[in-house]
Amino acid sequence: MFFDSLQDLWRVAVIGVLTYALLIVVLRISGKRTLAKMNAFDFVVTVALGSTLATILLSRDVSLSEGLAALVLLVILQLLATWLSVRSGTVRHLLKSAPTLLVHDGRMNENMMRRQRVTENEVLQAVRAQGVGDLGLVAAVVLETDGTFSVIPKQNAGSRTALRNVQGT
Repeated sequence: MFFDSLQDLWRVAVIGVLTYALLIVVLRISGKRTLAKMNAFDFVVTVALGSTLATILLSRDVSLSEGLAALVLLVILQLLATWLSVRSGTVRHLLKSAPTLLVHDGRMNENMMRRQRVTENEVLQAVRAQGVGDLGLVAAVVLETDGTFSVIPKQNAGSRTALRNVQGT
């Protein structure tokens, strides 16, 4: 139960080192987007990569070459999906959520906040984190696709072209 054989430990060590090195190579090839702040789609790919890595390490039924094939397949699918989402609005809409306007000209949009399951306290915290003490001084608070808040003070709002693709405008 605690220890089966030294051979099993060596297998985990060797496969672990090789798979770790291969995963680093695959992630470097896949580009910066794989490691950036994650939206839901990126999170799913990351969890799948982690699950695949764990299976390769711990399952005798999966060879190193099969595991590498699975890792490469996941990264190729992620690259294909991001390539398609850049070129097709339909694919982009299926894979990624749109940013959402939570505050407009100092007024909270409670309907959008409820839809996105965001509390008033979370919005106020984001505003304070930007050094703004009065909600009336805020042109917009946007819930971005990666779950972060963008706060745009009125003094920096300009013509508001950055809000062009934001849901709720």
